[in-house]
Amino acid sequence: MGGLVPGVERIAVLRANAIGDFLLSVPALDALRSAYPDAKLTLLGLPWHAGFLEGRPGPVDEVVALPPITGVSTSEGGHPVPGGLCEGLRERAFDLAVQIHGGGRYSNPFVRRLGARVTAGLRTPDADELDRWVPYVDHHHESLRFLEVAALVGGRADDRAGDRAGGLEPRVAVTGRDREELAAAFGEPPPGLVALHPGARDPRRRWPVERFAAVADRLGRPVVVTGSAAERDLVEGVVAAMRRPAAAVAGTLGLGALAALYERCDLVIGNDTGPRHLAAAVGTPTVAVYWCVNLVSYGPLTRTRHRPLISWTTGCPVCGVDGVDPRGERCPHDVSWVRDVPVDDVLEQAGDLLAETRIAEGATRRLRG
Repeated sequence: MGGLVPGVERIAVLRANAIGDFLLSVPALDALRSAYPDAKLTLLGLPWHAGFLEGRPGPVDEVVALPPITGVSTSEGGHPVPGGLCEGLRERAFDLAVQIHGGGRYSNPFVRRLGARVTAGLRTPDADELDRWVPYVDHHHESLRFLEVAALVGGRADDRAGDRAGGLEPRVAVTGRDREELAAAFGEPPPGLVALHPGARDPRRRWPVERFAAVADRLGRPVVVTGSAAERDLVEGVVAAMRRPAAAVAGTLGLGALAALYERCDLVIGNDTGPRHLAAAVGTPTVAVYWCVNLVSYGPLTRTRHRPLISWTTGCPVCGVDGVDPRGERCPHDVSWVRDVPVDDVLEQAGDLLAETRIAEGATRRLRG
């Protein structure tokens, strides 16, 4: 059941969510591209995928931006599959449809409606079967999970990937358009720049802003604090708590420009969030604060250039409810579950990575000289 599917010319892959989720799927997309180098790979994603991936080198040939569909392209209820959508996708005559989107309760029926010769993906016990599937279980790293799906149809991690640990860590190319957008919105980044990203979609994953500020002050480096428009208060909170000046970038950079900014940084320090994955994907070292359970599924798989600091809090700091059981109910408290990670621990890992950067830069200068 793990062999190549013969005669594959068109592949559809369902992965319709946020930037961090997409980046975790890139090794599997690379594996599919390597297994079927002449096939056209279509990502069934969201509008942001289309904008971000247009003209960008990588495994995806085209993006079909899906409308809101409950359990497929949105978590909101009340969005059935629009009439005619699957019929239009069937006309593309996909030979292979791959689901790397989740447990499959909603997504597997959608994938089966595409009419591909072979379907493959993930499955929880309550989900429809695909032609080839692996069980979706809790506490499994997402990138490895998706590579298991790719292996169902003959895909393997690219062991020629060098510093990506055999293709397990995603990489994303930064384009000239990204750099132009950065120059227009931000200007020329100063040498030695360190970026801080204090946001995270779930407030429980956010390290306190005053601790980000303390780290930035003690590093003694030029600092930029990044965030979305919705995270403006967090970004400005870090800058206000610092004793040294820092640039604030909240909602002014698109994903491409943010990738170009991180490319120019010596280090990115943040929480467990999509921008941490983006920084790593463009080749920048990262230090990030992780809740222990999330580290299992979303943490970096290598430690040479990426250092997670782990909070071992397992219960809500307010009410004590257990947070480890994936089927447990979420309590209403949005306090940080990761505030126990010490500033000194973050500084130690940041200093280690910055020292390695200085050594590498010195070696490069000597070679050029």
